[in-house]
Amino acid sequence: MGNREFNRKTPLLNYKVIASLMGVLLILNGIFMLISLLISWYYKTEHWDALLISGLIAVSCGSLAFYLGKGHELRKQDKSSKKEELKKKDGFMIVTLGWVLMSFFGCLPYVISGEIPSLTDAFFETISGYSTTGASILTDIEAVDKGILFWRSLTQWIGGMGIIVLTVAILPILGIGGMQLFVAEAPGISPDKLQPRIKETAKRLWWVYLGLTMVEMVLLMFGGMDLYDALNHALTTMATGGFSTKNTSAADMSPYIQYVMIVFMFLAGMNFTLNYFLFKRKFREIWENEEFKAYLALVIFSTVIVAGVVYSTSFNSNEKIFRDSLFQIVSIITTTGYVSANYMEWPSLAIMWVFILMFIGAMAGSTAGGVKLVRHILLFKNTTLELKRQLHPSAIIPVRFNNNAVTENIIYNVLAFIVAYIFVFGIGVLILSGLGLDFNTSLGAVATSLGNIGPGIGSVGPVDNFAHLPAASKWILSFLMLLGRLELFTVLIIFTPSFWRKY
Repeated sequence: MGNREFNRKTPLLNYKVIASLMGVLLILNGIFMLISLLISWYYKTEHWDALLISGLIAVSCGSLAFYLGKGHELRKQDKSSKKEELKKKDGFMIVTLGWVLMSFFGCLPYVISGEIPSLTDAFFETISGYSTTGASILTDIEAVDKGILFWRSLTQWIGGMGIIVLTVAILPILGIGGMQLFVAEAPGISPDKLQPRIKETAKRLWWVYLGLTMVEMVLLMFGGMDLYDALNHALTTMATGGFSTKNTSAADMSPYIQYVMIVFMFLAGMNFTLNYFLFKRKFREIWENEEFKAYLALVIFSTVIVAGVVYSTSFNSNEKIFRDSLFQIVSIITTTGYVSANYMEWPSLAIMWVFILMFIGAMAGSTAGGVKLVRHILLFKNTTLELKRQLHPSAIIPVRFNNNAVTENIIYNVLAFIVAYIFVFGIGVLILSGLGLDFNTSLGAVATSLGNIGPGIGSVGPVDNFAHLPAASKWILSFLMLLGRLELFTVLIIFTPSFWRKY
């Protein structure tokens, strides 16, 4: 009787805390818009007022939401602890709702300036930015206002490490802990902790992220790129987003600049804990990481295969064939989506290899999208061990990763994730085909949106964009981008009856 009475009095979700955190996110969103305004003023662009108005709207709405959430009371998870934690349901709702609200408010500069007057197209471009997908509806990028274009790049940089992780770093201001948010951001495979407190972890990762962005910007400028282009490309490279300020993406850039981008795409595809170890010169910890070795091997092996196949049909120099192959392989594996060559003109085997890589992804704990290598490794290991278990039914043979036994719960989570990923991919292809898209375009559009990659195959290939797609398909693909960025379960769980049931 007591439990039933408690359930009646206790709300399903802590709405005040959700409102206050949505307020913080919108205020941060507005501040980043005002940073873009500074770029617009510096270059004396036409649409500075759109950034100002959008930033003020975001800050005002965020302040109102934060005010409405004042005086929130969090339910204790541990009565002996003075630190209050979010419930899991609150965390999932905050993460998902946060990304949706950020995208809706983030599209205001496009709509108000008239650069992208359609709400459908503006939302598509914005969620493509925050999810670091890089799929675009812009047909002439270089004609877009520089301030608006910088905001476009900044949405990817914000989304790269996750605006939620940034919020985790400042949650103590609100008097609450942030573990549930961090778990919801990367469900299933827990990120390594550099420090016991999640706040310190988030801060260190952001400093690494910022530091790598600045280093890349300087190196790009050494290659002859101006400050504006170097900053934009550094922002979108480290985010593994792929938005470029050039219509031809990276195709017309010098070999030096392309090699710099390859290096930083590769670093962005690494677990950021390993990037932290790189700063600390703890090279042994990096090399002993099983997922990193698989990541490096996959890049090398794929580059050799693709370069060999392309070599048989190309008249380019050996260096250019190697560079284009390496660039596109790293770009696809890390889900960055920059383009240095039209891989749709490559032999069929190379195109198929690129398409397969769209379902792999880079390392967990990176800014890359996709399934992530660690899941493929665990799936492969579990499958091979299952064959041994068939021969020795009574033997207890655990799956091991980085010399540690992996619990059955994690294995079940990986299997469930991959099954769900394939199921969502199949449903997405069916829906887009039903909306009139040809089969190759449906395959490419769904694969690239769910994997947060950018270019696909068919009519959304590396030299095409998504402008010609019907409006309904753009909303479907926007939803798939959100699913992919939040790794499926965070979003899908909200649509289950059990999420809305009181216990």
